[in-house]
Amino acid sequence: MRSNYVPSPDDGAPIRRGSDGLSVPDHPIIPYIRGDGIGVDITPVMLRVVDAAVEEAFGGGRKIEWLKVLAGDEAIAIDHPELSPAEIEAIPPEERQALYLPDQTLEAIRDYLVAIKGPLTTPVGGGIRSLNVALRKLLDLYACVRPVRHLGTPAPVKRPEDFDVVFFRENTEDVYAGIEWKAGSAEAERVIGWLRDEMGITDRIRFPENCGIGIKPISEEGSKRLVRAAIEYAIKNGRKVVTLVHKGNIMKYTEGAFRDWGYEVGAEYPQVITEEELSERYSGELPEGKVLLNDRIADQFFQQMLLRPREYSVVATMNLNGDYLSDAAAAQVGGLGVAPGANINYETGYAVFEATHGTAPKHAGKDKANPGSLILSAVMMLRYIGWSEAADMIIDAMRKVIASKRVTYDLARQMEGATLLKASEFGEEIVRNL
Repeated sequence: MRSNYVPSPDDGAPIRRGSDGLSVPDHPIIPYIRGDGIGVDITPVMLRVVDAAVEEAFGGGRKIEWLKVLAGDEAIAIDHPELSPAEIEAIPPEERQALYLPDQTLEAIRDYLVAIKGPLTTPVGGGIRSLNVALRKLLDLYACVRPVRHLGTPAPVKRPEDFDVVFFRENTEDVYAGIEWKAGSAEAERVIGWLRDEMGITDRIRFPENCGIGIKPISEEGSKRLVRAAIEYAIKNGRKVVTLVHKGNIMKYTEGAFRDWGYEVGAEYPQVITEEELSERYSGELPEGKVLLNDRIADQFFQQMLLRPREYSVVATMNLNGDYLSDAAAAQVGGLGVAPGANINYETGYAVFEATHGTAPKHAGKDKANPGSLILSAVMMLRYIGWSEAADMIIDAMRKVIASKRVTYDLARQMEGATLLKASEFGEEIVRNL
């Protein structure tokens, strides 16, 4: 079911990808999705801050031509206001997903390569797991990139300023494949029967009766492209360590294979050395221009992420590990309110930048939610298109505003002597400090 809302830019030119990377015009067209819940509050703030920073950084010579596209509840409200919730729920899942994530939105992102979005809720009714996941899968945005560093916000650890790690989380395999069957279903019993009769391994299933079951795919191609993106990011950005995080001591042919394939990728780069090479050839001192590739068991890394964060810089890992590790890392520097994220396919150039938190519907429309995550995601976007001057200005301004304790409610309640600001006021404080 096609949407009646067809996004059409008034001005600007598309970003293109060539053999040398992205070609970005002075007035690039960038689609944006407002988002559900607090998206109505934080997205306008993000647009205002980015526009002001670009104007300040480039003196009017560059400007983003924002293109509004629809997804989530806004797609229903604008494009299909005649449908009641009951009527929407009665629509088959695949068609219902197309209502919430119209073809025109996907086409716009494909046409213009780079987009940014607020948080999206999961639609009502069964059959649709997540619009965020659907967007990643349909565009094959295989790398979830989450940089985590401290900007001066309150944090539960003693030295949050020590944390500066960029997570590369595989976005299409592992638990995100969503291959599972309900306990007691004919499908689950069939799979368990196959394991018992054909593979002879049901002794590993402790309680096979009435047991839910799932499959965890980890492929060579999916693993290698993710690790390759992490290594190239480290080389490009002068980061010295790339760490493969896995549970390969137990799951040898999935997570262990991810580790092995990661080292195979590392061997393709003359700049990359292993811990063994570091010890044997360089006496433990990392030479200038080299990148250390190492690996850690997931639970071991989790502990060291808390105790010795300075030893890590870029992390490449699978979906589930990356999910909990990046969220826990964000907590170390102040929470998801200041945690940016991006979903990128480095081969096609498709990139969707997003707030990492949820929709928080009880706060929607109150102009109170912290827009920091989405603003910082826009900072990532600006760096991705090569406009780092504007990105740096936003980061510096945010640090000043947070240091002044003029912040939104989530930060104000953790800061003694803070001045409580609305979301829009927080944005204006950032603009004033550019």
